[in-house]
Amino acid sequence: MPAPDPAAFAFLASRRSRPAKLFTPPIPDRAAITRILTAATRVPDHGKLEPWRMIVLQGDAFKRLATLAEKRATDTGGDAEKIAKGRGQFDLGLCAVVVIASPKPSDKIPVLEQTLSAGALCMNILHAATAAGWGACWLTGWPAHDRGFAEPAFALAPQEFVAGIVHIATPAPDAPDRPRPDITTLTTWVEA
Repeated sequence: MPAPDPAAFAFLASRRSRPAKLFTPPIPDRAAITRILTAATRVPDHGKLEPWRMIVLQGDAFKRLATLAEKRATDTGGDAEKIAKGRGQFDLGLCAVVVIASPKPSDKIPVLEQTLSAGALCMNILHAATAAGWGACWLTGWPAHDRGFAEPAFALAPQEFVAGIVHIATPAPDAPDRPRPDITTLTTWVEA
């Protein structure tokens, strides 16, 4: 019989998404972020490929990225809504970890599995930050998937892409919860 960890299970069962737009200072310092990232990198790294890298955003980095997002939206004919969405998370950002998926050449580990490892890292950062008492929110938005924005913003190599941007700061005390999925409609049991 396996040995359960009730505290870990309760943490996962009660985790709530916290809207980054409601985050306030203070933010974690470098030591706290390092602790979060150290815990979070315990993900499947597939033969120690470590098919990802991280960029921590703070301070004026958000102003630079907001301006870059606005310019990119304008240059590509974006309307006011696209400009606002592009600037949004950077205008309101306080601290964030950008996870860059960085697949490595491998005869054994498919690119898809390396990509899933980057997604697992995003989720682990979210969990580690929350467990450390911070609010955390995994966002992307169009700028994360737009090469014209992401390449200069995050110095992406040709095979790299943004897997996620995890914002971390002090959460609002009464953040709303969202409706949860109906597991019975999403689960198929196969016994033979």
